[in-house]
Amino acid sequence: MTQVSVSSIFSVLYLFPIGIVVGIISGLLGIGGGLLYVPALAAVGASPIQSVATSLVAITLGAISGTIQNWQMKSLQLETVFLLTFPAMLTTEIGVSIASVLPSKWLLLSFSALQITAIWLINLKNKLQKDDKKANLIELSQSPVNLKTPIFKTQGIGLIAGALSGLFGVGGGIVMVPLQVLLLKMPIKQSVQTSYGAIILISLWAVSRYVIADSTNVLIVPGLMLGVGSLLGANYGARLLPKLSDNLVRYLFTCLLVILAGYMWLKALRM
Repeated sequence: MTQVSVSSIFSVLYLFPIGIVVGIISGLLGIGGGLLYVPALAAVGASPIQSVATSLVAITLGAISGTIQNWQMKSLQLETVFLLTFPAMLTTEIGVSIASVLPSKWLLLSFSALQITAIWLINLKNKLQKDDKKANLIELSQSPVNLKTPIFKTQGIGLIAGALSGLFGVGGGIVMVPLQVLLLKMPIKQSVQTSYGAIILISLWAVSRYVIADSTNVLIVPGLMLGVGSLLGANYGARLLPKLSDNLVRYLFTCLLVILAGYMWLKALRM
């Protein structure tokens, strides 16, 4: 498999603006970074396995930033974070192992399918968010997860998130947020906050497994540059969001993922 030289294709000047653009789109459309980082890395010459592994570096940076804010606001539920994280570490191993042996063509095709699925998942998240506001469940935001029954559901969510993280280079929040709302009856804001905390540990674990499998697959400096640029861009995207109508945002979101899925599909067919 062709490896990419950090000093040639990946440079600070090249990746930083790409990260800013990804951050703006992510903040504007509410899309997890991994759905955009992987196509961006593939577009500038990274191999599919490098794109997946390096995406996790940028994701970790964003999750740390969000978790610090949640920690300062005292809105981070650590017990749920750990319940999600430890099972995820088991399936992260499986995801990394599959990605390491899966032909590049099929890895890209699988990621394309994930992007199409993400359209439904994120629309589900938005619907749940609206339902949450209507139900006025604010009083539940400070209540801990009931460990007597939901513990197995929570760990099941972690298992799914870990597999996605290891296999596709996404943080896992795309499934953790809606599943926490549906299965744990957790308010949407608390679900997002908890997912951020879990993503830090899940992504770091996945990166470490990729390094152990083949250190050349994880491009640390490019990943950090994407992450830093994305943090800056996300702030602008979040400020721009209230100025746009919900219908326009939904349309842009759907079009973007369809275009990116098509790009990954075509790239796979050319291999």
